[in-house]
Formats: sequence, C-alpha cells, structure tokens
Amino acid sequence: MKNTAFTRFHEALGAKMVPFAGYNMPVQYEGINAEHETVRKALGVFDVSHMGEFWVKGPKALDFIQWVTSNDASKLVPGKVQYSCFPNETGGIVDDLLVYKVDDLTYLLVVNAANIDKDWEWCNRQNKMGASLYNASDEIAQLAIQGPLALKAMQKLTDTIVTDMEYYTFKKLTFAGVPDVIFATTGYTGSGGCEIYMANEDAPKIWEAVFEAGAEYGIKPIGLAARDTLRLEMGYCLYGNDINDTTSPIEAGLGWITKFTEYKEFINKPALLKQKQEGTAHKLVGFEMVDKGIPRHEYEITDATGNKIGEVTSGTMGPSVKMAIGMGYVPSELSAAGSEIHVKIRDKVLRAKVVKFPFYKG
Repeated sequence: MKNTAFTRFHEALGAKMVPFAGYNMPVQYEGINAEHETVRKALGVFDVSHMGEFWVKGPKALDFIQWVTSNDASKLVPGKVQYSCFPNETGGIVDDLLVYKVDDLTYLLVVNAANIDKDWEWCNRQNKMGASLYNASDEIAQLAIQGPLALKAMQKLTDTIVTDMEYYTFKKLTFAGVPDVIFATTGYTGSGGCEIYMANEDAPKIWEAVFEAGAEYGIKPIGLAARDTLRLEMGYCLYGNDINDTTSPIEAGLGWITKFTEYKEFINKPALLKQKQEGTAHKLVGFEMVDKGIPRHEYEITDATGNKIGEVTSGTMGPSVKMAIGMGYVPSELSAAGSEIHVKIRDKVLRAKVVKFPFYKG
C-alpha cells in the first residue's frame, strides 16, 4: 500500500485507515455524519493526494486533449477548469477527469486514483499527434478544503485574493509561504471550497498551516466516507459505481460534457452522437425511498412485482437531506421525475420515486 504525504497526520489523529485505490487512506475520524455536517456548515479537510495528475504540454497539447476527451477544451482560457471524460471505443467511459488550462501549451489532467495506470496507458496509446505527456501523480500532494468557510479561512495564507474565485477556476500562487501552489475551486461536495496542489515535500508545512488558519472556524479532518455521502447528495457520479467502461456518457446524464461540434473529433464520436439523437435504453437517475429502507450499491431495482429492471449504483442515508437516497440505471421510460420504481432490500420490494438532481439544495 502506498502512503500519501499526510498519512502520518491521519494516524496521529486516530483516523480509521483503509486500503483505497492502492493507498492507505482515512475513511473516517469521528464519524460519517459528524464529518459530513462539518463540511456542510463550516469547513473540513480531505486528503486527496491519491488522485492522479498528468501534464500535457507542447504545440499538440490541445489537439491531443480534444481527441481523447469528450468536452470541448478549445473553450478553456488560462485559469479555467473543465469537467470531462475519456470515452472508450465501445461506448463506455475510461475515466472522468478535470482539465486545467495553464496556458496555450500547458494543461493538467486530474484523474481518479484507481485509474491512474489505466488512464496513463490509454493516453499514451491515443497520443498519435505527439503531445508531451508527463505523469506527475507520485510527486504531487493534494488537499481539498471544503465548506462554506473554506475560502475565508484559506485567504489568511495567501496575499492573492481567493475569496472571490468562481467555481471551476484556479490560480498559481504563494500559499503558506510556498510558491507555485495550484489553488482551485472545483469541489466534489456541493458546499464550496478549494483544492490545493503542492509538491510532496511541502505537504507537512501546508497541512499544519491549513489547520492553524482554520482553527477559529472549526476546521476538522474528514474521511473518504463523508466525501461519498456529500457527493451523493449532489448527484455527482463516482467512477466505478455510477460510471465505468460499459456506461456511456449519454446514458449517465453526461451529455452536457459531450460536445458534438463540427470541428471537434473525439474517440467514438459517431456512436455517441447516434445515442444522443436516438436516445438510450437506460438512463442514470436519482431516487428517494418512499418505503423505509436504505439502498446500497448493487441492490436490484425492480418493477412492482419484483422483476429486475436495473441496479443501484450508489445509495445511502443522506445526512443533510435526512432521507434514503440513491442513484441507478433504469429503463428510459421510467427516468422522468416522479416515476415510481422499486428497490429490493433484504428480499423486500420497497417503493421509491425518481427525483431530479441534486438531492441537497443547501
């Protein structure tokens, strides 16, 4: 198991550590619900150093990104971030990712931890145009400071104004005395905040500075379990659960990051365009339980008589929304808000209803 630059801090704080994507990671500290509420109401710190980072550079950088990703990266300007995915050749998704534009010759791709090796191999295989690729995943540490007070607290550590940063933007700045830190506002919780990318050797200094700056606002460390409940309340997809190598971005509700402009060619574009025009047999939906029960990953979604029609991809009791919620693929005719579906929980067929994302509207 790999450790991150922050592992010793997690262990000293008594975190429950678990293997995750090849890393030794904190799943929780004081408890999921308490940690969840800390992020919704104040600010919490996630170690997300396990995420992967690929630099794409040179005159062919944009050509490569346009081919390998579904979104239109030509719309990016320096300092902007874009959510996108790597479509595969068979209708599924290799991974979802963030694309950062530093300048016309420099981009940063941030990919999921469990997919680093797969994505790296995929990107190199698709790099027919000769962009310069560099895998910096093992050199970069990352903290996500999330919550409504996060930017206010982190402003204390930099002379650059960050409290007015728009969603999905970033700046390179001096933070806690460390130069060239990437400070971004992408977020995976729905409660605002920032992500800080730094070299591994600067990580301990920044960890201590972050907790000192946030102390007056009630800052706490947060584990992966609360990260999951927070993102699920927002209806954000988790790779490996809600999207994978067999789910298309169209049926996953990611048509908005799949751009079919004339000038952009990308992997599997014709097949995905056909799906957009003709529709898909199944769609990813959000649902609330009507009957009492908590849906979990891989539970069956059924009709009223118990015949399987789909599967729960993510499910939990939402700490903020105070109800049992889930996501899953259902036949398209049952995907409209208000449609009744059922979930099989402990051999009982329980009622649920399809709702629009997000579940949490704080």
